[in-house]
Amino acid sequence: MRQVRVVFEPEAQKAYDELVRIVAEEKGRGIANSDNQRLLKSIDNKVERLKIDPTFGDQIRRKLFPEDYILKYEINNLWKVDLVDYWRMVYTLRGDRIEVVCLILEYIPHAEYDKKFGYRKK
Repeated sequence: MRQVRVVFEPEAQKAYDELVRIVAEEKGRGIANSDNQRLLKSIDNKVERLKIDPTFGDQIRRKLFPEDYILKYEINNLWKVDLVDYWRMVYTLRGDRIEVVCLILEYIPHAEYDKKFGYRKK
């Protein structure tokens, strides 16, 4: 069985670290439940799930790959996981016979996801 490692792309890591900082600040002020806290918990839960099954998410069809993802990350596969409050986490899989790397590219609100992937509201 191949080992699965989940890592955040540097910009996604920066956004995640900022979310962790905001949540810690909220908890320090006595806020016990916020959108930020729910989002962080959702991301952390999905990361743990991806460590068990990196194909847990929904695979995105190649024709929908955003051009900037193709150029920036040189992807040949793309997946998404639904998060709390209609957020989406987008990732790609890389690896070899020994290890699978689940690279988190970003997590974005649903409206931004729809725009990036060319979905339209009906």
